[in-house]
Amino acid sequence: MPFSRELAAELGVPVRATRLDSSPRSRVWRAELPDGRQAIVKQIADEGATGADGDTRYAREVAALRLAARATPAVAPALLAADPGSRAMVLEYLAGTGPPGTGPAGDWLPEFAEALARLHALTGPADAGVLPAWSGPTDADAESFLAFARALDVPVPRGLPGELAGLIARLDPAPHHALLHGDPCPGNDLRTAAGVRFVDFEQASLGNGLIELAYLRIGFPTCWCAMSVADPPLEEAERAYRATWRDLTGTDVPGDLADACAGWLIRGDALVERAHRQSADHLARVPAEDFTWGYITARERLLHRLDVVAGLARGGDRLPALGQLSAALAARLRVRWPELRPLPAHSTRPWW
Repeated sequence: MPFSRELAAELGVPVRATRLDSSPRSRVWRAELPDGRQAIVKQIADEGATGADGDTRYAREVAALRLAARATPAVAPALLAADPGSRAMVLEYLAGTGPPGTGPAGDWLPEFAEALARLHALTGPADAGVLPAWSGPTDADAESFLAFARALDVPVPRGLPGELAGLIARLDPAPHHALLHGDPCPGNDLRTAAGVRFVDFEQASLGNGLIELAYLRIGFPTCWCAMSVADPPLEEAERAYRATWRDLTGTDVPGDLADACAGWLIRGDALVERAHRQSADHLARVPAEDFTWGYITARERLLHRLDVVAGLARGGDRLPALGQLSAALAARLRVRWPELRPLPAHSTRPWW
């Protein structure tokens, strides 16, 4: 376990430690400190040949945890100590509550959404530069989406290129400074006796919180465990988020949920796990192959997102052409690949 002199000087030398399961991007231990406290020791691992990505992820997580420490009650584990030299951090140990198994969506989802709003509301314009700005969809994503429609022989409405340009402009993160987790997925939240707390802030950024509220409708787009949540828990969770944001900031949530969901739809990188992003035009792969991430295929993820955007755009005046194309593409996918399954309609979720 990496426990440098700097960490030992702050906390003492751990009495014992146990290695825990973690992603390939980090190494994690549960340790007992000399004063009897339990703690988590996390070391960010190299992902590239240079290790620069590991340095970036470490810096992001530490910065985000320090910002998250403003919350009362807490929304993240406390950062007890950090050592940039070894890319190691010592975190408060959080004990989950409740028995193993599953819990109803009406139980966990509103609480999750409320905690997400409290996280997002912690930062503002004065925090600009502490974390990178959220990276939104680009012109290249729009072109890829249009090319995907043409590859499936679905006519592109005349006004769609202009609509997508407007969408990208509206999703510009510059005016927004909410503390975004970066990967708010089941497994990166923990229910404790004091409420939901989020972990693993390696992709944290500043932007519009609506981008992460959209996860609940669009199927958790950066997560291996894509899922669909039906009403009424979905609407209850969105109300909880908006009410919490309003209570904490005195303002309504900025932006449009349809825009946020559409932004996830046109991003091919949201079809693959993090290690494979920015490596290829993943939307261009879909007509020829149906690749799997977790237990859901790319076409199944895409079909769900098309249905969501088609429904949200219906009757609106900002994305009528995208809504029309999304409905047509969803119909084409169902005809061409009738074996596609809907995302699991979770009335329950795994206990993590």
